Amino acid sequence: MPKSRCNDRCPPGKRKTQKEGIYVCCYDCTPCSEREMSNVTDSERCFRCPDEEWPDDGKVRCVPRTYDFLSYENDVLSLVFSLSTLICSSLVIFTLAIFIYYWHTPIVTANNRTVSFILLTSILLSFLCVFLFLGRPVDITCMLRQVSFGMSFSISVSCVLAKTVTVCIAFKATKPGSYWRKWVTVKLSNSLVFTCSFVQVMICSIWLSVSPPYQEYDMFSYSVIIIIQCNEGSVIGFYSVLGYMGFLAAVSFLLAFMVRTLPDSFNEAKYITFSMLVFCSVWIAMSPAYLSTRGKYMVAVEVFSILTSSAGILGCIFFPKCYIMLFKPELNSRGKRIYCRK
Repeated sequence: MPKSRCNDRCPPGKRKTQKEGIYVCCYDCTPCSEREMSNVTDSERCFRCPDEEWPDDGKVRCVPRTYDFLSYENDVLSLVFSLSTLICSSLVIFTLAIFIYYWHTPIVTANNRTVSFILLTSILLSFLCVFLFLGRPVDITCMLRQVSFGMSFSISVSCVLAKTVTVCIAFKATKPGSYWRKWVTVKLSNSLVFTCSFVQVMICSIWLSVSPPYQEYDMFSYSVIIIIQCNEGSVIGFYSVLGYMGFLAAVSFLLAFMVRTLPDSFNEAKYITFSMLVFCSVWIAMSPAYLSTRGKYMVAVEVFSILTSSAGILGCIFFPKCYIMLFKPELNSRGKRIYCRK
């Protein structure tokens, strides 16, 4: 039988909307809302797509949403970060080999060889922890990435702080009958590194035991993209790790800045000042960028900060020493000592 109609049928992707005060055969065709679809003509209502899917452009069927993370296969950033990490790690290993080869020379024995060795090792671990940030996040990598980054950086900054304190005390101990002479020992530097690092270990242990990081799917920030990311669990634990690391860096920078004008025999304070200046500048500049981005770009900002700050410590503290050992060996003698000695 013929049916009364005063307008065309509603195509798929739209639904019928009745007009008030007009005959039933007259209606409007309203497009389906953002997360809904309709695949029949003259549909009375639209159907919501599952969380893992999204309507296509015509809103006639649901299509799978794409997953977003810092992938090895699809992102050039992952390749760049991987190559940068391997290059920087190779430089650390090369520097470590130089220090081992010149182990008994004055420039290596200055400022505690053990602390220098620990510092190089922690810088290497800082570079290698970048690989935990790349690829698809899972629960175990989410737990390890921030903890390994925080602990390796805290050890690095603790070593720099120990070197800074050594420079300060060594300068005070040069005065005749100085009280500080008894503090110019290897035990002081080692104890300082252990104590400062142990505090960070305790913070990380409490964080992991109370509310550890875990993998989560962010389905609401973007329409057709599902962000696979790490939820930090306890926000207090996360910012406590970063805050303590920043506190160590700030103390080390202030101490090194105060003694930066010492004579040349104490000029490692200048290199420490530059390294901490780079470190603090990178992380201060990183904070607003980190908080204003999401998904893989937020991870990329943190990875870039890790690589830059680690490279800053390596370059400012160790490259001048390597330059002297390799190209200015005449300065690496007791008569031409340019670094304070234990």
